[in-house]
Amino acid sequence: MLQAPSRLIRTAIATGMIALTACSASAGPAKEPKAAQALRAKLEKSLDGRTITSVSATPLQGIYEVVLGGRQIVYTDAKGDYVLVGDLVDVVNKKSLTEARVAELMSTDFSKLPLDKAVKEVRGDGSRKLAVFSDPDCPFCKRLERESLAGVDNVTIYTFLFPLSIHPDAGRKSALIWCAEDRAAAWKNWVLNEKLPENGSTDCANPIQDNLALGEQLGITGTPALIFANGRIVSGAIPKAQLEELLTLSGSKKQ
Repeated sequence: MLQAPSRLIRTAIATGMIALTACSASAGPAKEPKAAQALRAKLEKSLDGRTITSVSATPLQGIYEVVLGGRQIVYTDAKGDYVLVGDLVDVVNKKSLTEARVAELMSTDFSKLPLDKAVKEVRGDGSRKLAVFSDPDCPFCKRLERESLAGVDNVTIYTFLFPLSIHPDAGRKSALIWCAEDRAAAWKNWVLNEKLPENGSTDCANPIQDNLALGEQLGITGTPALIFANGRIVSGAIPKAQLEELLTLSGSKKQ
């Protein structure tokens, strides 16, 4: 039995094919051509009120790019009858237009991050910069620390403690680490050795709620989330080689 387009879209969203994020600014239909405005109006109905950030033409005639929730890209025909989820590839230049666009959307101004609300670790000369949103009870965050960041030198790492609701004890652990006399040592001892500060306190003022609000503003819904000095946001415990490459490409300056 065939499903209606809106039902298919809801199914795709439910199964994770369309990973929507929130708290993103909408360009608004006023800046779009009439065709795009009409397409937006139809999609807003068929997508059950999902936030549409922008609708724009692609190099492929009759195919439009639709940005959902600020950072998720899907494609549609000019009438909005069909939605495509996947990469749009320029085969001549051997380049994924979708990947390039996602990289553009997944970015922020590193210099505006409240780095005083992060656990700071300096390695070597600290010249390269990296911010990480991390949950103490996230196994992938521990993998990032134990594997991907192992041996990475000449970098300053700012860890924003970001306890997720799916880990009920992560908030307490985050507070214990922040309240420790040496926060960087406490963080490393936990993610590497699973040891929390002995006789530690959770009563000190901490930035955890501010970090959660900041992550929401940036569209960060999971951990680990990495922000490089050029503003690029990358999700997941990426391999060490990729992390090193992105650190190099970020062209960071000392801060």
